Amino acid sequence: MTNDRRLRSVDLARLAGVSTQQIRNYEDAGVLPPAARTASGYRVFGEVHRGALLAYRALMRGYGPVTATAIMRTLHEGDVPGALALLDAAHAALHEERVSLRAASEALELLAAGPPAPLPRSGGLRIGEVAALLGVRTSALRVWEGAGLLTPGRERGTGYRTYAPADVRDARLVHTLRRSHYLFDQIRPVLEGLRREGGSTALHAAVTARGEALTARTRAMIEGAGALHAHLESLEADGCDRQATR
Repeated sequence: MTNDRRLRSVDLARLAGVSTQQIRNYEDAGVLPPAARTASGYRVFGEVHRGALLAYRALMRGYGPVTATAIMRTLHEGDVPGALALLDAAHAALHEERVSLRAASEALELLAAGPPAPLPRSGGLRIGEVAALLGVRTSALRVWEGAGLLTPGRERGTGYRTYAPADVRDARLVHTLRRSHYLFDQIRPVLEGLRREGGSTALHAAVTARGEALTARTRAMIEGAGALHAHLESLEADGCDRQATR
């Protein structure tokens, strides 16, 4: 470390509000760059380590401890593109969550538009009747069932599919969302949420809460990425200083 203020393990521990053992664990895990050692074996940290600690703590709030550790370790191994790729993957996953959330919102709009037309008859409908009701092929309903989106019952004896009102509702939602080009993996959480919450009102509350959580997480990820950028610049400056003193 050149032109660097010397810091002890306890100094970094106080900065982060953790134990000195946790600081040693961070170094062992690659969250912090390797520390210099005194003749007696004590660790000596510097401003680069302080920046790494602040970056990790900021990343952890938005990306979680596992991803934050992987990012810092990859960075300190000298693989900057690899560390940035981990950030990209986390943001891509967050985007997919937002897409699924948007699908849920569109499904709720469909449910809120009013009750669907009454079924042709009471009791369960056959697959052909549901296909005619929605204006789709029976093969589409089978594909949706094979993908786990629909779970119609079966008649005893004949084994024919029977669609209860809830099954018809789910088929309507799948049909609407597929026309909006949503993928099966994006539709599946919508149906699971509707079944789990037991109705559109509870699902709406869950969607609202999830949207607020995603917004908070996005802000935390932006903050973490900014701290990582500052640390990366510090590492690059430290590397230039080392080369200049050789």
